[in-house]
Amino acid sequence: MGGVFGGKPDTSAAEESLRLQREETKKAREQAQAEKRDLQSQMAAKRKARTMGGKRSLLASRVTPETGVEDDDKNLGTKV
Repeated sequence: MGGVFGGKPDTSAAEESLRLQREETKKAREQAQAEKRDLQSQMAAKRKARTMGGKRSLLASRVTPETGVEDDDKNLGTKV
């Protein structure tokens, strides 16, 4: 009957609900983007460690400029 008396219906509750829903959606989107960035950085670190770090760190203690790679284990491949 708001139209009969010239008044507008009260929509403040619906507007507030819509505003809160938009804020929640924005927070959820930002959180999802942050999680995605974290996951991507973790995957990049794992990829870098897998491709660069593994062999260099293992060979670093056994390489000498004069002789090259030395075998520390004399019983490599034999049963004791």
